[in-house]
Amino acid sequence: MADVLKLHFDVDGDDFTSAGEASADVKKRLRLMGYDPEIIRRVSIAMYEGEINMVIHAGGGVADVSVYPDKIEIVLEDKGPGIPDIALAMSEGFSTAPDTVRSLGFGAGMGLPNMKRYTDELHIDSKVGEGTKVTMIVNT
Repeated sequence: MADVLKLHFDVDGDDFTSAGEASADVKKRLRLMGYDPEIIRRVSIAMYEGEINMVIHAGGGVADVSVYPDKIEIVLEDKGPGIPDIALAMSEGFSTAPDTVRSLGFGAGMGLPNMKRYTDELHIDSKVGEGTKVTMIVNT
């Protein structure tokens, strides 16, 4: 079996200037590994949306990326407030982002829908008051 590349990132909460650094690093590494540009684009968009969600809603978290021969798995975990209604949160345009975040151009309610759109699998495990774990898979 081929080697698996495992990457770990801490996503700083409430820091929009560093949000996206993890997805940018993954994008660069995948490019160096010779992945198809469309796969890289999908992984980058989905991961960036997840990072932004952790910054906006959860005060940060961690991102773990595993690059397998046949897929790329992204696991995002936070200790935020959790998502009370996942189906509602998946609705395009639904957002609980505060006005201060919206004034920065974030919080349009497209994060989770875009994460679903650009991945082959999306699993959300969230407990109110405990946090959220999002697992995304992009087949290569």
